[in-house]
Amino acid sequence: MILPIVAYGDPVLRKKAKDITSEYPKLDELITNMWETMYNAHGVGLAAPQIGLPIRMFMVDTTPFADDEELSKEEREQLDGFKKVFINAKIEEENGKEWDFNEGCLSIPDIREDVKRKPEISITFLDEDFKEHTETFDGLLARVIQHEYDHIEGVLFTDKLSSLRKRLLKSRLEKISKGKISVDYRMRFPNIKKGR
Repeated sequence: MILPIVAYGDPVLRKKAKDITSEYPKLDELITNMWETMYNAHGVGLAAPQIGLPIRMFMVDTTPFADDEELSKEEREQLDGFKKVFINAKIEEENGKEWDFNEGCLSIPDIREDVKRKPEISITFLDEDFKEHTETFDGLLARVIQHEYDHIEGVLFTDKLSSLRKRLLKSRLEKISKGKISVDYRMRFPNIKKGR
């Protein structure tokens, strides 16, 4: 089932999400619905807060990046078919010299900005079978994971911009929160005025 994606301005996007256990109700169904929602919106990642749930779960499928001719063959191979669910994730380390890359977000449609992030991360997480993993990722893969991880920490990519960029984007962000935007996927807007 395709779920509505929560738009910028909803308080759930600012909450630090909570860990879950394997007893979480209808978890398999939720994961299936989140994949369906993400693919419907042409995303490469989706975090539970983006569908209104303040829980520490996100998913990533970087396969669409594998067609990007600007990436090296090695990078494209790394991204092709990478599909994972991350539950109760914790970034242990971020290493290397920060680099810029243009990011967007399903909760903030039509805004893309260059964001600085470290190129390598080490992250501990549970998969959908609640098996624990500690893995190291780099490059674009690390960046997608960091972006989704930020969502479970209550952080948006726009928080990482300079104060000048934030001021310049303020009215566009307000329009998004009020639903004054055209998107081709289901969204829930926090500040839509209800009918009189």
